[in-house]
Amino acid sequence: MLIESIEKLGKIILKLLESLGRIILFFLRGVVNLFVPPFQFTKIVDHTWFIGAKSIFVIVLTGLFTGMVLGLQGYYSLIEFGSEAALGSAVALTLIRELGPVFTAIMITARAGSAMAAEIGVMRISEQIDALKTMHINPVRFIFTPRLIAAVISFPLLTALFNVVGIFGGFVSASIMLDINPYVYMDTVIRSVQMQDITGGFYKAAAFAVLSTTICCSRGYYTHLTSGFGARGVSLSTTNAVVQSCIFVFISDYIITFFLV
Repeated sequence: MLIESIEKLGKIILKLLESLGRIILFFLRGVVNLFVPPFQFTKIVDHTWFIGAKSIFVIVLTGLFTGMVLGLQGYYSLIEFGSEAALGSAVALTLIRELGPVFTAIMITARAGSAMAAEIGVMRISEQIDALKTMHINPVRFIFTPRLIAAVISFPLLTALFNVVGIFGGFVSASIMLDINPYVYMDTVIRSVQMQDITGGFYKAAAFAVLSTTICCSRGYYTHLTSGFGARGVSLSTTNAVVQSCIFVFISDYIITFFLV
């Protein structure tokens, strides 16, 4: 019984290591192809539009209500200590350092990452990827590399948008609903936010872009190995891509914060 349990545990560990190694090699192949001409500018622009521009609405909506909730919760927490004047600082730093990059990554993964995984998964089960290989076209370079560049461009920009809208949402809660002096709110925001806070948030956004895009694209690319063929295989690989991307976003957020603090 003990030997069987150890054997099962060993198989699980080996399967996890195999999956991790497959994703790392997939990422390295994509990075190497960044420097191989001809460069796919048209595809990069198309994917930037899909990942970035088409996510603006959901980012603005999420950022606005996140900032408003932070304003309400922060006010009722700070008022107990007579520090409600510091509400602007609390909202801005919470968004810029943590919630902005994390929430942006999760929302983009839910909208664009799932679509990437499903699209590439369908290409795999319909043998389009095999057709690319037959035509001597590198499928990783064709499928993954432009999306990686587009994500690295889009994530930091959308994070900045999320932060600005979130700070405005906190301003709405503070000045309109809670009757805090709007000049005091904005003054604490300006005085508390430092350049290292902003750059730290951008570092996180770029790291989340790489993680989310790599996991989502690789899960779709290797659908036939992890989830099987058919519609069920694509649905499972898409679900796994989103869940694993979100998990790794939280893990990497802690690691990056540990080194930045």
